[in-house]
Parts: sequence; C-alpha cells; structure tokens
Amino acid sequence: MLRPAGTKAVDAALLLAKMLVPEPLRPGWSDALAMSTTLIPHRRLLEIDARLEQAAAKPVIVPETIGIDHGKVFVSNTFLTACRSLGVSVQPSRPATPTDKGIVERTFSSINTLFCQHIPGYTGSNTTRRGAEVEAVWMLAELDDLLQEWIVACWQQRPHEGLRSPFLPGRSMSPNDAYALLVSRTGYLPMPLSGRDYLELLPALWRSVNDYGIRIDHRTYNCPGLNPLRRRSSGVTAKGGLWEVHYDPYDLSQIWVRDARTGEWITVPWTHRHLVSAPFADFTWRRARELLAMRGQDDTSQAAVAAAVDQLLTRAESGPNRRIAARTRAALEPARSVPALPQAPAPEDAEDEDETTVLEQPSNVIPFGVFDAFTDGSRL
Repeated sequence: MLRPAGTKAVDAALLLAKMLVPEPLRPGWSDALAMSTTLIPHRRLLEIDARLEQAAAKPVIVPETIGIDHGKVFVSNTFLTACRSLGVSVQPSRPATPTDKGIVERTFSSINTLFCQHIPGYTGSNTTRRGAEVEAVWMLAELDDLLQEWIVACWQQRPHEGLRSPFLPGRSMSPNDAYALLVSRTGYLPMPLSGRDYLELLPALWRSVNDYGIRIDHRTYNCPGLNPLRRRSSGVTAKGGLWEVHYDPYDLSQIWVRDARTGEWITVPWTHRHLVSAPFADFTWRRARELLAMRGQDDTSQAAVAAAVDQLLTRAESGPNRRIAARTRAALEPARSVPALPQAPAPEDAEDEDETTVLEQPSNVIPFGVFDAFTDGSRL
C-alpha cells in the first residue's frame, strides 16, 4: 500500500483489514488477472464467499499472529486496538535484530529491483543514481495502481526460492501456489467487514460534548444527534467521562462519536464543510493554517482556514501547492465507500465558540472508506 506524507497508524490498521477483504479487478485490468484464472480453487471458494466472484488473483488471509518491529506505527494504540478487534495477536521482534523480519526486508529489495527501477521517472535509490533529466510523471494514485497490478500479475504468480512446502519437496512455489495448497488442507473461512467495523479501525480521541459541539484542532463538529450527550458524562471513568471520537485523518469533514449508552455511532459533520469542495486531509489543514499565518491572518478562524483549504484543493493543477492537494487526492482514491451511517439534519441556530455559523444540511461529502479501486479520481 502506498501512502503520502509518511505512514500513519491508521494505514497499518486498514492494511490489516485489506488482507481480509477480496480485492476486485480494477478498471483496465485484464481478465487474466482474475482469481478464477489462477491455481487458487476459485470455484470452491466462491461457494463460501460470493465476494470472490470478480476478485483479483490475490489471496485473502485472516492472520493469527503478526510480527512487528518497534516502529511507532505498529506499537500505536490504533494498530494494537485494530488487531485486538480482529482477533490477531501481535509478536514484537527483538530490538536491532533485522533477521527477525528477514522476509520483509528481502521483499523491499525485490520491489525495488523488480518493480521500481522499471517505472518511467524512477530516480534511483539515492541522488547519485538519478538520471540526467528526471521529473515526476506519476500521481501517487496512478503509481499505486501500477504496484497493485504488478503484485497480482507478477509477484503473486512468481515462484520464490524461499517458498517451499514439505508436501512438495524440491519445488519452489509462488504465493498463489502455496495459498491454494494450504486452503485445500485447512479450508477457508471468510470474515465480512461492515462499515461499523471500519470505523472501529480509525484513530480515536476522547472529547467532551459541549453546547457548541466538539472542538478538534480549531474545527467545530456539531449536529442534533449530539443533543442527548451535551454537557454529560459518558460514564467511562477511565477517560474522565469524555466521549470516544473516531476520525479519518484523510477526510476531516466528519467524525464519529460512540454513544456509550447504546454503543451506536453518531456521524457528526464539520460545521464549515459546505465551504470546502472536496474531502481534505490533516496535512492539508495544517498547510492552510501555515499559509494564513504567513500572511498575518487569523489561522484559528474556521471560515478563513476553510477558504484556504478550498483554494489548495481547487488549484491542485498549478502552483507550489499542487503537492499538498495531490497527496490528499492520492490518500482518498484507493478507498472503498463504507455504507453511510445515519446523519441527522444540522440545526440553523448553532453557534461556535468565537463566531456564529449557520449549519446547513450535510453536503455530499464522500464518506470514509477502504479499498475501492473504482473511486472517481476527478474530485479535485
């Protein structure tokens, strides 16, 4: 999985979920990349899991144990909570011992030599190996699509010397071969994930619910659904009576609040999201505030920051801010839309802490999702 601006804990959590969900063929991919054309027992699996009908030739695996290094992404509460919710145990490797995860290190090398160096615009592993004239020719979403096609067409069907089976001694196997062999011996158990399951994998914050709503990083979120929660304790004594809030760092236009009394999720929109033409990421928000501060303007005014964010998104094709907007789009494009949770209409008289803002009906903001290769890339 490719992500902009460094890997976040939520990326690792969603990658874990991606292992459990069949990946559909992407637009433009050949039918030869379908699971039905490989050695994977597609017909038998299809009787168990209908989601495999149009799936790409990539195994679906429910891991029992995941070995991790001590990177902050993998030891974060977000990732560990995701593993617990999916019933996966975590085994840390020994510090400063790369041999504990030799397969991963070798795979990175294989990606560089078998995929990266053959892509137009490749800049080399360092500046001394770059060509005379190198320029960026791919958006991150396009490069991710190429990577996923290479994984399905080449990596999964390429025999690996280090991948062998005691049942077939002397024969090197491809990942798909090994998967087909193990499925025939252990069976296949699908794990469906709903929209609520994906919400559980998102990063969590703990906030109070005030008369104006919920404030996060100078953004106010509010809706009538919060009325029973305002100025009340959640009953979670370990968190001082605060309420559990989940958010998508690649789409800050809305958050989700868990009602501790019922366990249901409340979708809460940002009060100024009607001023922004597309979903935006946390790094886009920070960049907009930086630009306002450089101009001597108020970088805490939600309306001003919303206008700056919209300018970054709508001017994505030109100017020095193209990279910021492109990173936002790249983060959103590989996502699959999760069934939207019910949203109540926003009140007309809600007030922010420092300014009066009219809350409109929720605009058509794309909800958080995971793994949809068919997402339209023209939102910007």
